[in-house]
Amino acid sequence: MKIFYSEKHRDHYPPYEVFDGGKRVEYFENPDRMDKILSVLNKTDWAELTEPSDFGLDPILAVHDRDYITFLASCWTEWLASDPEVAATPEQHAFLPATFALRRKARPTQSLHGRGGYYMMDLSACIVAGTYNAALASANCALSAANEISKNQRSAFGLCRPPGHHAGKDYAGGYCFINNASVAANWLSSKGKVALLDIDYHAGNGTQDIFYERSDVLTISIHGDPDYEYPHYAGFADETGAGEGLGFHKNFPLPKATGDEGYLAALDEALEMIRKFAPTYLILSTGMDTFDGDPLGKFHITREGFAKIGKRITGLNLPTAVIMEGGYANEALGTNVVTLLESFK
Repeated sequence: MKIFYSEKHRDHYPPYEVFDGGKRVEYFENPDRMDKILSVLNKTDWAELTEPSDFGLDPILAVHDRDYITFLASCWTEWLASDPEVAATPEQHAFLPATFALRRKARPTQSLHGRGGYYMMDLSACIVAGTYNAALASANCALSAANEISKNQRSAFGLCRPPGHHAGKDYAGGYCFINNASVAANWLSSKGKVALLDIDYHAGNGTQDIFYERSDVLTISIHGDPDYEYPHYAGFADETGAGEGLGFHKNFPLPKATGDEGYLAALDEALEMIRKFAPTYLILSTGMDTFDGDPLGKFHITREGFAKIGKRITGLNLPTAVIMEGGYANEALGTNVVTLLESFK
């Protein structure tokens, strides 16, 4: 199984994030996550680590607003140029806005912090010197996996970092800057119908935003109910698409403490929707933060549960690009990922 991975992800490592309640904490979405996954993949006899190809900006700009991508590319250098304190000790800083736009009335402004508040939805999408290049490499990992399944009709794994499913058309959030899975799904959509199934613990609000009015890509997200869980403002059951996309988006918001049985019941319903849609390809946004004990999740999915999830999804018999999203129980992360992937190899 081809595993598309880039060391460039290490360039994105903010010194902190601002957590719920305003507390500054160590960045949860850190390079150690990849090291833990790689350490277990390297013990298998089937993982073929491969550098991603460079697809350029066109597939990204087909999904994301150009001005937003320009902001990601220039934010750090603009900040360095405008703030002598940051320029003197850049390793101690991460760019975050102090105000956030109320989108129903707002527009981006000339101010860097004004644009930051327009293009960033929270205080976990911290930007540092290497963020943009890491995000580009991450998107190329997803595109390379999509290209692999389109050419060879077999599954592939985009070991993406930073993750992507919280990034919308023109905003970053939840550790995500470029929506890797959506970029891959959109690229594949010219070759056949695509279903995108998101099994991360948190609702894929960015993916929902990108495809909400489209009928050629079916999007489904199984996640913690936004009534109690991030991202709070998207992922509700009554959000089912609009315009041409009405009926082509489905959210499964699940209660706290959902375990294997409850999760698999929702998954079975999602898989039946995918079968009826009859896609050519599947994109699987794969978060391991559903794991029992994950510090950012409230589900109780077991390792055996991940094995069952993988087997049921592979029962669709679709070429599948597995795209890495969240998962923050680092010590268990590698084994959990490989347990899921075993069904796809």
